[in-house]
Amino acid sequence: MAQANDMPDEGELVVATVKQVKNFGVVVELDEYPGKEGFIHIAEVASGWVKYIRDHVREGQKVVCKVLGIDERRKNRTVDLSLKAVNEHQKREKIQQWKSEQKAQKLLQLLCENMGMGIGKGMEEFGYDLIAEYGSLYHAFEAAAMKEVALEESGFEGAWIQPFIKMARENITPPYVEIHGILELTSTNPEGIQDIRSSLEKAESVVKGIDDVKLDILYIGSPRYRLVLVAPNYKVAEDILRSAAQAAVDHLNSRSGSGKFVRNKE
Repeated sequence: MAQANDMPDEGELVVATVKQVKNFGVVVELDEYPGKEGFIHIAEVASGWVKYIRDHVREGQKVVCKVLGIDERRKNRTVDLSLKAVNEHQKREKIQQWKSEQKAQKLLQLLCENMGMGIGKGMEEFGYDLIAEYGSLYHAFEAAAMKEVALEESGFEGAWIQPFIKMARENITPPYVEIHGILELTSTNPEGIQDIRSSLEKAESVVKGIDDVKLDILYIGSPRYRLVLVAPNYKVAEDILRSAAQAAVDHLNSRSGSGKFVRNKE
């Protein structure tokens, strides 16, 4: 899939496929920039003296290179690359990033097919904007999987958003997720304010001692409170959020008040 930029930037790490090994260097195809080629001079293949290039690279091999610059003098603006400037940690990190982006592109293509549009139209309508906002398609999917309102908060709108979120939640495993709900608590008792406060404390007590789980209770305006729960995954988040809300409602009911919980993302 074509990128928003037609050429890589100087200093960028790129994934490439070795196309041809010559005595003086290596010609590669840039996987992330379709139709673009790069060249690795023999001096940039490995540290030290390289006697036989084929001892280091071979046709068809995937490599991670650092962009040294763009040679405008050559036909088709050849990208000058270095293999030796990339350490093992950078290589592993870049390959993982590339694999994640490949997955994201396949998900976007499937999403577009489900919505009855071509991938080109999908990229034009929202794909390139997502890349501009999040840096990559994968990070956009990850953001949508982590936080239900992430795209809306970034200013995106359209019929594609909910299918995008659904695709993200079903296929991306984020480091954490964030979900929301509205809790309505009312009491006409003389000590109603204290009863509501203690009900909210009951909700907070549900998450105490649970690792990697955080509950924030935000006052919206009487009688509404927003519950924001952060957890490792959606199953844990849904279960704990409802348990916390139910603990508050049950406590207030026992104090002759009333409560209601609405699970939404508003």
